[in-house]
Amino acid sequence: MQTIIVGIAEARGNVFRRGCVELSTLRETGLFLAGEEMKQTTGRWALLLVVLLGRTGVLGAQAPEGPMAPRPGQPVQQLPPDVPAKLKVRVTLVNMPVTVRDAQGDMVHDLDARDFRVTDNGVEQKISHFDLGGDPLSVVILIETSSRIDPILPEMRKTGILFTQTVMGPEGEAAVVGFNDSVDKLQDFTSDGDSIENGVARLETGTSGLKLYDAMAVGVEMLSSRLPQPTADKPGKRRVMLILSETVDAGSQAKLGEVLRKAQLANVTIYSVGLSTTRSELKAKPKDTRMQTAPPGIFTLPPPPGTVQTPTTEANRNSGVDLLGLAVWAVEHADNKVKDHAMEVASTATGGAHLATYKDRSIEKAIDEIGGELHSQYTLGYAPTVTKDLGYHEIKVQVDRKNLKVRARPGYYVAPPES
Repeated sequence: MQTIIVGIAEARGNVFRRGCVELSTLRETGLFLAGEEMKQTTGRWALLLVVLLGRTGVLGAQAPEGPMAPRPGQPVQQLPPDVPAKLKVRVTLVNMPVTVRDAQGDMVHDLDARDFRVTDNGVEQKISHFDLGGDPLSVVILIETSSRIDPILPEMRKTGILFTQTVMGPEGEAAVVGFNDSVDKLQDFTSDGDSIENGVARLETGTSGLKLYDAMAVGVEMLSSRLPQPTADKPGKRRVMLILSETVDAGSQAKLGEVLRKAQLANVTIYSVGLSTTRSELKAKPKDTRMQTAPPGIFTLPPPPGTVQTPTTEANRNSGVDLLGLAVWAVEHADNKVKDHAMEVASTATGGAHLATYKDRSIEKAIDEIGGELHSQYTLGYAPTVTKDLGYHEIKVQVDRKNLKVRARPGYYVAPPES
């Protein structure tokens, strides 16, 4: 058995090679070899043909048809049993932030590792890493640069100091990526706050496109490629993606579910600040943005315990959007059907948070709130010890104290190996 890291991403300028998934795996491979018995040829003409071919150099460019005789003193290699090749994939490290608040919404900072209980697919896990706000951060800041944000561009350019002072922290690092119809790396990873602030201050808008999912895929790839790779003993920097964008996507090739799968496996936490470029949202009546996953009259979820499922009970249950359910659904199905709440779902699926700015919260206030939470969170790490390797793994985090609200990512998805 050998522990390997699959899919180290490669960045070339502002162009990123996609299709890479960072996945710490434990692989057990069994291969079988098939050989043909060498047919012995005799006869004068066959010997003559061999000599002629040898002189022309043809034999030097071909491999022998059968097994070669071992050299003197070397053991003969035995063939493995004639069984199909097997491949087992297992995640070797889950490192996740856990936010704990009291009934008043204030952060709780006096818990210890023994106060937490973590299960993976129902199996209790041993916490191998525990920290409270001290692990340094590696942050990718994704900023929408479409022409749609022209009215708020001056406000956006002033946010650089918030990223460096409240988000990065003294030992953190950050990179800046802008996106519209294209995805552009504006500032590579650096611990220099001035470089980050200058990069944000020089933001320029471009086309009206909004390839949000493509930008998220680039951000996950940048974070997952940072070295050294985390291990159970040395989890390294916490990986965070902070998105400032409208909550829509237009024209991306990447799929939201696939991006979230990779983010979960790479232990990337997504925070987002929803930008509003119009004032009409303040006056508009709330619209029904619930995702319709089935025809009318067809229920996609079982009824609450002790109730009979009717259209009325479903309407009451769905009066608010079930972000946790949508997050799990999106990761399991890996498609783009979650549209109106894409950033909320992305944050929920990875243990982060989404903060909207169209009411009484400014962009600056939203970033400040995110920074405060990042440096007041618990970080729990464990090496999964579960029997079910493939498919969706449900994570549950419980605290041995009453009247506390715990937020963590709901799980991760391990896809079967590609054939």
